[in-house]
Amino acid sequence: MTSQPDPAGCSVEESRVGEVSVVAVAGTVDMLTAPKLEEAINSAAKSSPSAVIVDLSSVEFLASAGMGVLVAAREQLGDAARFAVVADGPATSRPLKLVGIAEVVDLFATLDEALAAVTT
Repeated sequence: MTSQPDPAGCSVEESRVGEVSVVAVAGTVDMLTAPKLEEAINSAAKSSPSAVIVDLSSVEFLASAGMGVLVAAREQLGDAARFAVVADGPATSRPLKLVGIAEVVDLFATLDEALAAVTT
C-alpha cells in the first residue's frame, strides 16, 4: 500500500483487493491536490487491474478539478478496466450528480457495493 501525505490536506492511498485497484482519497481534492489523485489513478491502472475504484468516502471537499480527473480517468481506462467511484454525502455524491458526472461514471455509496459491482 502506498500512502502520500500532503500538507494541503489531501492524502491518497493505493491498495489492491484481488484484481481491483482501490485509490482511497481523504481531505480536500482541489486544483492543488487533483494532480496527486490523477497520479495515483494512473499508477493503479498500470498494474492491469480488472477495475479501478476511487474511494471518496473521506473527502470533505471535491472541487471541479477533482471531478475533471475522475472523468479523464474513466475515458483513459476505456474498456481496459471498469471504473467506479465511491461517494456518499453532500461533499462528494451531490456535486457529482449535479454536474452530471454520475451519468458517465458508476457511483456507489460504499466500497463494498462498488467491489461487488465490479467483480461480478
